[in-house]
Amino acid sequence: MKLSQVKSVLKELERIGFQLPNGELVPNHFHVTEVGKITKHFIDCGGTERKEEVVNFQLWNANDYDHRLHPEKLLNIIELSEKVLKIADLEIEVEYQADTIGKFGLDFDGQHFLLTSKQTDCLAKDQCGIHAEKPKKILSEIQTATSCAPGSGCC
Repeated sequence: MKLSQVKSVLKELERIGFQLPNGELVPNHFHVTEVGKITKHFIDCGGTERKEEVVNFQLWNANDYDHRLHPEKLLNIIELSEKVLKIADLEIEVEYQADTIGKFGLDFDGQHFLLTSKQTDCLAKDQCGIHAEKPKKILSEIQTATSCAPGSGCC
């Protein structure tokens, strides 16, 4: 989800809610402790230099029940961050405390912001010998024939 999409959603909401991938809701008394721009400058395992930028929201479960974050307040924080940090319309990454700091993608289901699972990946599969998975065939669907010719699908 991009920053512009989050801002549009916030303008329509009365309350902000975040839902974890397991369906559990982040407690209502959370705070967004940071809105920032993270730049990752790295070399992948194939030797290619890469740069990635994301907007980062850090959620913190505070025991402060009197100062809940409202949509207009988060929108103000985002707009100040855009101005001061010169943030473009980038993808959002959310940090939330679990056993360690978890990193999540962000989506919206019409009611809650959804913290989506992120996965690691090899960005240079062609360089390090990892080939795309071949499609699996179901043996019962392979045509049977009395003879097997190359390319016939019988073996």
